[in-house]
Amino acid sequence: MSQDLWLQNYDATCRLAQEIAENIHERNRQQRTGGNPAKINMTLRASLQKLKQNIAQLKEGLLRASSSRRIMQSEADRRQNLIDDLLTREKQVNATFKGDIAEPEPSRSTLMAGGAGASGGVTANPWLVNESEETRGLSFGEIKHHQQRIIEAQDAGLDALAAVISRQKIMGREIGNELEEQNVERLASCNFTEQ
Repeated sequence: MSQDLWLQNYDATCRLAQEIAENIHERNRQQRTGGNPAKINMTLRASLQKLKQNIAQLKEGLLRASSSRRIMQSEADRRQNLIDDLLTREKQVNATFKGDIAEPEPSRSTLMAGGAGASGGVTANPWLVNESEETRGLSFGEIKHHQQRIIEAQDAGLDALAAVISRQKIMGREIGNELEEQNVERLASCNFTEQ
């Protein structure tokens, strides 16, 4: 089964946004090393305009699909969230292009985005991953150690939960046995008084 055209356009727009981010990084590298970034600047301006047009087309396509009920409301909401993420990214790359904000450290953003998988048939984009406050500023080894501590704490919590459930199961059996014994005694006493 072929992929929905809207999703194909979304993927292409995501790739374009990623290319823009990479080109901005390259332009900034050239500026730092004394190169001439004029050609990259022209390419970036055209790419930013194309990104804006692609996002507008995605919005229009979503509106048409939603109003004609070709997609369910939940899918329309999911796609709207994807568009909102793209709009946020567009603002970020525009601000980075203009120099209003500094670009993130590339190795750091690559680290935080590593392993982002696909969901719902849409490829996850590294720049959509937000780094948590807990890991901001930590090295790769420190993040790995932090994750290991979290996993160990979760394992300990699961072990404690398993022990509580096991005790409750035993208590439930004991209560059931006690009730059965009382019922047998009650029945025996009822039978004894009837004779």
